[in-house]
Amino acid sequence: ITFGSSVVFNSATTYNISATFDSNSNKVVISYQDRGNNWYGTSIVGTVSGNDISFGSSSTFNSGATSWIGSTFDTSSNKVVVAYRDNDNGGKGTAAVGTVSGTSISFGSESIFNNANTYYATPVFNSAGNKVVIAYQDAGDSYTGYAIVGTVSGTSISFGSESQFNSSETNHITATYDSNQSKVVVAYRDSGDSNYGNSKVGSVSGTSISFGAETTFESASCYQISATDSSSNKVIIAYTDLDNSSYGTYVQGTVSGSSISYGSPVVFESATT
Repeated sequence: ITFGSSVVFNSATTYNISATFDSNSNKVVISYQDRGNNWYGTSIVGTVSGNDISFGSSSTFNSGATSWIGSTFDTSSNKVVVAYRDNDNGGKGTAAVGTVSGTSISFGSESIFNNANTYYATPVFNSAGNKVVIAYQDAGDSYTGYAIVGTVSGTSISFGSESQFNSSETNHITATYDSNQSKVVVAYRDSGDSNYGNSKVGSVSGTSISFGAETTFESASCYQISATDSSSNKVIIAYTDLDNSSYGTYVQGTVSGSSISYGSPVVFESATT
């Protein structure tokens, strides 16, 4: 991989960055916490040309302190969905729907999906049912892992009932959609299982999601977990293996029904990663 020149998209201290691709407008949307503007939740549209990217004007999706930001693109409604912790509203899990037009983005009203302190908000789009699934840590229930199904309509999103996928403290939550099996895979650090890297496969039906059995992808303490789908019909999970000198490691998983099996972990960076 080679890179063009770096481009500043926010000239202030910036945290909680999340990017997604709007395939309808062929634009990149970056959402972030703007500490130069009261920690507000902000998004900006980027246009890629060759090895360069340029940006339009930024738009605020939450006029309050915002953290734990995640984003995805709903290809059915052609909308960007941003999920986050609204620090100025009791830390509630909240989502907003954005519409890209040219080099700008506008947002509808905010919708709450969890009425308690929320962390690791991770939205993914389930194209089989045209739903957005948000996985998150619910601090109101002993920091356990939950997921909820959202339906986008116009510039708003509504939610079904939440489903718990892990009953012990759940950290470093990530999620991806397996387009081959039409399943959501949630991976996480399981404090109730020696901080091992564990995962579950979720099946969406209507406005609800159910999960299969838990599967371990790394029998070691994991950190900074990230998952994605691949064209080889595999789920790829990358993470820091704290029990192996914090090396950068990845593993490939194959989904079958409501379960997932993994190959052997592979080190991609033999250094603290």
